[in-house]
Amino acid sequence: MSELIELSDRAAKRIAEIVAAEDEPKMLRVSVEGGGCSGFQYKFDLVTERNSDDLVLEKHGATVLIDSVSQMYLAGSVIDYVDDLIGSSFQINNPNATASCGCGTSFSI
Repeated sequence: MSELIELSDRAAKRIAEIVAAEDEPKMLRVSVEGGGCSGFQYKFDLVTERNSDDLVLEKHGATVLIDSVSQMYLAGSVIDYVDDLIGSSFQINNPNATASCGCGTSFSI
């Protein structure tokens, strides 16, 4: 893949905090699915196993998995964590998205 997918320091640290509270070691799976108000939506799941075609991002004790299909939609993206006055959330800064909805979890290409 020519364009890397990055994990910000803030996101990595927050993921590490979340999985530290789990009973067994977990990783964050980020995927793209059809649906949402703009056509595609991001999905975040805690999982215990990785697939052979997963892209594995590791930083600050956090592991993020991205399946091969989702990698196409996320090429060049930065996975970030934002904590501000209106709330905190994981956000994906995706250069491939031509439009997104107000909630930030749905986009179109």
